[in-house]
Amino acid sequence: MGRKNKVMEKDIRKATEKLAKSNKKFIKEFKEFISRGNVVDLAVGVVIGGAFSKIVSSLVNDIIMPLVGIIIGGIDFTSLSIKFKDATINYGNFIQTVIDFLIVAWCIFVVIKLINSFQRKKKEEVKKEEPPKKDEQIILLEEIRDLLKKNNK
Repeated sequence: MGRKNKVMEKDIRKATEKLAKSNKKFIKEFKEFISRGNVVDLAVGVVIGGAFSKIVSSLVNDIIMPLVGIIIGGIDFTSLSIKFKDATINYGNFIQTVIDFLIVAWCIFVVIKLINSFQRKKKEEVKKEEPPKKDEQIILLEEIRDLLKKNNK
């Protein structure tokens, strides 16, 4: 029995070491994934998007929807519903959510359009400032030409 226990202990030790190695590899891959710039940018975007969504929801609920309600005769979309037996279908909330989504999408579109226009202007300024670079071979040929002109005089 003693020999079987030693073999089992050895097998358990090997399995434990293998598991530890695979966990280290998994943790290393996870760290690489998290430290990529895209993941961090995505996380920042989600947080900012959540905050931006609250601002837009307030814009819709507190400013735009009351104006729309006045224009269409004082109807409050959120109170629109249909009763069907014991169930209530609140289609007014759906209309409110669709309008909210459209306004959020429009605001994001405008912000992205502004960012893209700033980036284009920045790229144009950089292009204007940098003179075109000459190829090294052309520079060498010009130097040789200038030296030949100087020696012929």
